[in-house]
Amino acid sequence: MSADTPIIELRNVSKSFGSVIALRDISLEVRSGEVCCLLGDNGAGKSTLIKILSGVHRPDEGEMLLDGQPARFSSPRDALDRGIATVYQDLATVPLMSIMRNFFMGREPVTGWGPFQRFNKKFAEVATREEMATIGIRIRDAHQAVGTLSGGERQCVAIARAIYFGARVLILDEPTSALGVKQASIVLRYVAQARADGLAVILITHNVQHAFPVGDRFLLLNRGRSMGFFGKGEVTREEVTNMMAGGTEMKDLEEELSKITKSAETRAAARQALAPGAEASRPPS
Repeated sequence: MSADTPIIELRNVSKSFGSVIALRDISLEVRSGEVCCLLGDNGAGKSTLIKILSGVHRPDEGEMLLDGQPARFSSPRDALDRGIATVYQDLATVPLMSIMRNFFMGREPVTGWGPFQRFNKKFAEVATREEMATIGIRIRDAHQAVGTLSGGERQCVAIARAIYFGARVLILDEPTSALGVKQASIVLRYVAQARADGLAVILITHNVQHAFPVGDRFLLLNRGRSMGFFGKGEVTREEVTNMMAGGTEMKDLEEELSKITKSAETRAAARQALAPGAEASRPPS
């Protein structure tokens, strides 16, 4: 595989659910050390595309390539075993469990042998502390409940967990949607760090302000169709915002709101003119 070969690529992928077309002729490619931002409003098809990439759904048409070779995932576990890790919006963390238990959930390190195997707390604690420290988060106690962390820190636990277990492609589903500015900046810094470490990152969001600083490429979706796949130097932030918002629709909306405002002002003036005492209050002509 050459350095220019995308780690993961979709070619003319379509997916329907009965008579509902979720995706139509979608293509994208992501290389190592690159962030591809998948942008679109609610109902644009982002969730369906995530599920195809992560092995939940199979495309009806088109193909997926992994390291330049055709690939079909039989399940999310198959995708994960091949280096495709997805961090969903709900994080898949258990708030009442400790940070280290969440970090190794489903892949617990053990010590001992046979029926005497047990969870290796010492190794898990050290590994969790070290991995979180590499992204700039120094946890006070690896045994504390993950629910005591901030939203941004919980996102980073999920992301660090995916990378620790060998992810090559990191898919992030709206990681900053429920976060404030400070917490969102923590997550975005880690996205940039993952790119610097050579991962291919697919960032799903509807927030252009979060996507543009870290994105290298942008795929815009609208009702299951591609509005374009752009490099960062090929499109401005304003153009992306305009395409996402729907330039024509927003212009029509502004005109409609202006008419409503003028109509309301006209009605208010008419009511004032007909109010009792309005004639007496008028200055003599």
